[in-house]
Amino acid sequence: MQRAAIDLLIGGLFSGLSVVVLIALASAPSERPHRARAATAEPVLTPLFPSDAALRNGAPKVASYTIDATLDPIKHRLSGRETVHFVNRSTASLNELWFHLYLNAFKNDKTLFLRSPFGAGRSGDKAHEYGYIDIKKVSLAGAEGIDLWPSRDRHSPNDPADETDLRLPLVAPLAPDQSLDLTIEFEDQLPEVVERMGYAGRFHFLGQWFPKLARLEPNGTFAHFAFNPLSEFYADFGDYDVTIDVPEAFAVGATGKLASETHASGRTRQRYLAENVHDFAWTAWDEFQTRSERIAGVDVRVLYPPHHDTNAEAELASVRLALPHFNALYGPYPYPTLTLVHPPEAAGNVGGMEYPTLITTGGPWYATLGGGRFIEVVTIHELGHQWFYGLLASNEHASPFLDEGLNSYAEAEAMESFYGPGSVFDGWGLSASSSAVNRATSADRGADEPVAQGAADFATFRNLGALVYSRTATVLQTMGRVYGERRMLHAVGSYARKFRFLHPSPNDFSSVMQEELGPEAATVLSSALLARGTVDYLVRDVSSAPAPSDAGVFDGPSGRKQKKPDPPHAAGKYVGRVVIYRHGALQFPVDIELVCEDGSRQYRHWDGRGFTHDVDYAGPSELVGVSVDPEQRILLDDDLTNNWLTTKTVRLPRVFERGLFAAELLLGTLGP
Repeated sequence: MQRAAIDLLIGGLFSGLSVVVLIALASAPSERPHRARAATAEPVLTPLFPSDAALRNGAPKVASYTIDATLDPIKHRLSGRETVHFVNRSTASLNELWFHLYLNAFKNDKTLFLRSPFGAGRSGDKAHEYGYIDIKKVSLAGAEGIDLWPSRDRHSPNDPADETDLRLPLVAPLAPDQSLDLTIEFEDQLPEVVERMGYAGRFHFLGQWFPKLARLEPNGTFAHFAFNPLSEFYADFGDYDVTIDVPEAFAVGATGKLASETHASGRTRQRYLAENVHDFAWTAWDEFQTRSERIAGVDVRVLYPPHHDTNAEAELASVRLALPHFNALYGPYPYPTLTLVHPPEAAGNVGGMEYPTLITTGGPWYATLGGGRFIEVVTIHELGHQWFYGLLASNEHASPFLDEGLNSYAEAEAMESFYGPGSVFDGWGLSASSSAVNRATSADRGADEPVAQGAADFATFRNLGALVYSRTATVLQTMGRVYGERRMLHAVGSYARKFRFLHPSPNDFSSVMQEELGPEAATVLSSALLARGTVDYLVRDVSSAPAPSDAGVFDGPSGRKQKKPDPPHAAGKYVGRVVIYRHGALQFPVDIELVCEDGSRQYRHWDGRGFTHDVDYAGPSELVGVSVDPEQRILLDDDLTNNWLTTKTVRLPRVFERGLFAAELLLGTLGP
């Protein structure tokens, strides 16, 4: 999910672009290579993984759903009947089930999601028209006359005002490997769009719309939690068979593959099938325009508002590039279809979201104009979630960095592979990269909170966005720049492949990083994610003087002699000394560039250990400047302005590119 970042970046760019351009024009010319705006065909990527033969293509089915749903677009109401086939794949007998009824988050202003006076979640918007899910009856197969629902808990644990996480006792224990079938009759009243779901006029989007079981952990506990405005989701894999009944004029987009379609009495019934997924979302609108294309063996369909043809083409172009790229790195996309939904601007809060085989994008009709690649960013980000959320299915509530953070890294890597330094913006003589935006967004918040904590533990959504999304990406990009970008890509790819369909934990991720990168890098990574680790390299002192000649009294074989000093500069040699400090707990090895008055350069390397490092210099020209990390490998460096120091006015090409980098950072401040 990245909708908030895209909205702020688009709006802020058009209001602040003139300031950014002035900074860029005032800076020294950049010597970095500049790529053209248009992406080439598939980027050249030497295969990191020669075979996909051993990859899992499915998961043990725990919760499978058959749903029949009928939408009334006038009352914005849905009536549904659901059968849940549940298998106890844990090691313990079960005496209860936990249901997530997340539509109840929009029932009133007292729910956990909406009770804050400062607004909810990523948008901060409150509800205008409320919505809820009403369970009419729950019965067990073979005992259809008995309604189990009255025995449920009436509210979420320890929260009498919330009804999004409810416990249902079972009439008899369910032993390991046993199964049961529940039939549920329910009705949804959709809210006007708040976040991720609801209606705007005749547009309808349904996410978290049906009674859904919480994830069953192997030890027999359920990973259940109320719908917090900072959190997302976690569920078991299963098969979905969903029939959707809408007025005939409405176009539908949904998770899975369309299996059949019938028309009667002015309405359309469409049946969708999806195997090995852990959620189901859909949309319906009578103004959708559609485009379809087969990309990398997948049937891709875009649904978009009128007059957004340019956005639809940008979204398709992004999938053409990114789907093969992600297939190669993280394992083949295993599903036959992919649906992209570009919501109308009035329903922008459902944009920038991920569901199995269905993603939402978003943005105004002019989003592709002026040099911005915001449509590409949000499309590639949400596509990446088909791996870092969809196929891995980690616990987004407890460890959001495993999906949003790793996916932000994957997005930035892909965007920079396709578009280079202008991966976020390339126009008006200015380019801004994904790396610069991520770094700028998170640079001043690295010491606020740990990255690797639960979503609900963050103080604000702004901190969650800066740390979980941007700082995780910056950490991993820094690891790649320091320890090898291909090694880092291989490490993340190995993790995605090894734990496909397995609900990995932070320990699983750490174990792969240890294997792939070694103990030193794994320690740095752990500190950066778990312990609020920061780093700031800074130059404290640069000294240089003519090399002293031999002068004084010297004893030798022929007796004692006195030597007078040579005239100044006669030897044509200089010596110098540089003092460099490292603040913070992160220890990255770093390069040091020594700049001489005659334009020559010398290079040193520091392993980053200890808090100070002295560099001695000797050469034919005076030492006039020093730059720590001249290639800007350590994106996590808190303050780039103290990485260089000069004793004279001198042209330092790499150092004084910082004016352009400052422009990139200013663009970054417009992010989440």
